[in-house]
Amino acid sequence: MARRIDVTGAGGVRLAAWEFGDPPKTGGPYDTALEDTALEDTALEDTAFGHTALGGTASGGAASGGADGSGGGPSPTPSGPSAPGTGDQPGVLLLHGLMGRASHWAPTARWLSARHRAVALDQRGHGRSDKPPRGAYTREAYVEDVEAALEQLGLGPAVLIGHAMGALTAWQLAAKRPDLVRGLIICDMRASALGAASQHTWTEWFRAWPVPFATLADVRKWFGEDDPWVERPNPARGEFYVEVMAESPDGWRPVFEPEQMLRSRETWVYDAHWEELAQVRCPTLVVRGLDGELGRAEAQEMVRVLPRGEYAEVADAGHLVHYDQPEAWRAAIEPFLDALRES
Repeated sequence: MARRIDVTGAGGVRLAAWEFGDPPKTGGPYDTALEDTALEDTALEDTAFGHTALGGTASGGAASGGADGSGGGPSPTPSGPSAPGTGDQPGVLLLHGLMGRASHWAPTARWLSARHRAVALDQRGHGRSDKPPRGAYTREAYVEDVEAALEQLGLGPAVLIGHAMGALTAWQLAAKRPDLVRGLIICDMRASALGAASQHTWTEWFRAWPVPFATLADVRKWFGEDDPWVERPNPARGEFYVEVMAESPDGWRPVFEPEQMLRSRETWVYDAHWEELAQVRCPTLVVRGLDGELGRAEAQEMVRVLPRGEYAEVADAGHLVHYDQPEAWRAAIEPFLDALRES
């Protein structure tokens, strides 16, 4: 089970946050902002890992978004800087990567919720959050969104766990607002500039998608086997993309706009991000999949640059580390989280 909490990001963009676990009800205004969600969107069911995507219509509330991602009317937001009834559990905010959504963190968030207040955020342009056609998809906007979410949810100082683009957002916020971040986990994100060739490759890749897909089985097969980027069959990758598809009259299409993804990406691919990394003062764990996009040498250099950096790697995992090998991912990060709790 997860609860949806709408928060307001930079420029008034509505963001959907999903809290895992079952915090006590107080009957106050905070509870009216929590839309109980049964994770019942069976069309996006993750059969590989036994969880379902965050989707469908929240009980007792309006639909939070259609297949076009336009969203419905505004929902209530928590009225104060912190939410009552959260106890002494330390906060954790999980940030997905480009094209991801909060539901990709469901297995991680579920085990975290036993000892933490675990919240996953649909970032702007993704999942159930707003996707303004002419909105800002800049580095600054993403960072300000997370800053606003931490303050409105009352999570800070929190541990930020970010994958890819979400990891970059996390360490940029940690450099900007050390008071809001007590620990950081960076999952398979490079600090080096990727350059124009990388952006061109992504543009061509989006054009190669055979959308609309007739069925979800076609989605699984193309992203797990037929995609030219796939070196060998990868069922987990197929399931990852199933979770970001929505049914439309002509078939299955992504819940995001590819053009918005490219606009988001172009705000970081041309620059290196070592300077912000060096400004992160909290304990930080850099995690890479052995077959991921972050190479060992660069990961170890990131650890060296970080004032309090640590390193971990996950075997038999590609870029989608937490999705490819969820148990090994847990084994890699849980000792770090335990040490933070004890400090």
